[in-house]
Amino acid sequence: MITRCALIAALSSVCGLAIAQDIPGIEVCTKERDLNRRTSCLQSNVEFLQQQMARQASDAQQKLSAAATEISNLKGAVETLRARLEQLQAAPKPPAAK
Repeated sequence: MITRCALIAALSSVCGLAIAQDIPGIEVCTKERDLNRRTSCLQSNVEFLQQQMARQASDAQQKLSAAATEISNLKGAVETLRARLEQLQAAPKPPAAK
């Protein structure tokens, strides 16, 4: 990541002018005077927010699925330990040495 940033900085200083890139995100739409441009700006914001919400929902679902799998595995381990404990408790105890 640091190497990539250094490379970009070096290239932009060599080129003199960096080309502007349109990065999607939340924009301030209140400065637009034209109604069509303001509407377009608001729609862009809505689309961006919907994409972010979908991405967050997908990430949350993946985390929930992973947690459910881990819980299932842990329940299985607890049952195995419980069965082993019952076996140890049921085993005849050796006579006490005097």
